Amino acid sequence: MLPRWSRAITHLSKLGLQKYSMEPQKNAYFAYRNYAKVAAATTLDSRVKEFTRTSEVNSLNKMFWSKPYSLALPSDSPLRVEEPHFDGIKRILLKLALFYTKQSKSIRWANAIYMRVVSQVDKPAIYDVFNLEKTFKTTFSLLVLHMWLCLRRLKEEGKEGVEMGQYVYEIHTHDVELRVSKAGVNLLLIKWVKELEKIFYGNIVAYDAAMLPDAKQDELMKVLWRNVFSDDGSEMPIDAAKDTVQAMSRYVRREYQCLSLTDKESLFSGNFKFTSLESPKVPDHPVK
Repeated sequence: MLPRWSRAITHLSKLGLQKYSMEPQKNAYFAYRNYAKVAAATTLDSRVKEFTRTSEVNSLNKMFWSKPYSLALPSDSPLRVEEPHFDGIKRILLKLALFYTKQSKSIRWANAIYMRVVSQVDKPAIYDVFNLEKTFKTTFSLLVLHMWLCLRRLKEEGKEGVEMGQYVYEIHTHDVELRVSKAGVNLLLIKWVKELEKIFYGNIVAYDAAMLPDAKQDELMKVLWRNVFSDDGSEMPIDAAKDTVQAMSRYVRREYQCLSLTDKESLFSGNFKFTSLESPKVPDHPVK
């Protein structure tokens, strides 16, 4: 994956990419943090300050070790997405417009699922908690990570889940195209979207392998370091940075377990919510 990112950085930089993020005025497109250079040029104390807030990580570790629970939204949640109901002539017209077909419903549900991914990734909390710069690279990496969590859970529902996952992936691809386009890439857009697609599948394969029963205990941490934190293929440091990567590893494993406990109906309709990272001391749902 890293060589592809290196090529993307080089060529996209030559194109003179402009700033992009959900907050354009604050974030550069590929303004990567070079962890290896930071480690070589600073003392341990400065690296601790750079990579982690000890109290936050400790609080998160406690939350990530807590018992997993279903991520399904309660019936009275204002975040729920409900199928619209129409009567009379409006319903007839919508039916003629194929609004109620299985495909149309699947597309609406897939949009809702992807919005849950975007909501988690675009919030400042996930960058603050894991001490990440909000660049295109980190945002894309986090999108892929949460997409993998959803696609893996959907796959558990067999053919129907795989088909739903394909709809979600197509929406994700379109979203990435828009993000790249907004970054200022007007030339070679298709080429770089294909590069990002290869990175996507490379990450998915690595995450799947890291979750195999015979995978090494720290394999997921190593994959997260390479895919999310590092930009130059350096080895994961044995210092405070490792605590942050370990916290993300626990977060990922717990979200995976929580999604496994989430019922099919809530999953397919997008009526679930990833664990909030904004207030670790007060989870969205009581631990059961």
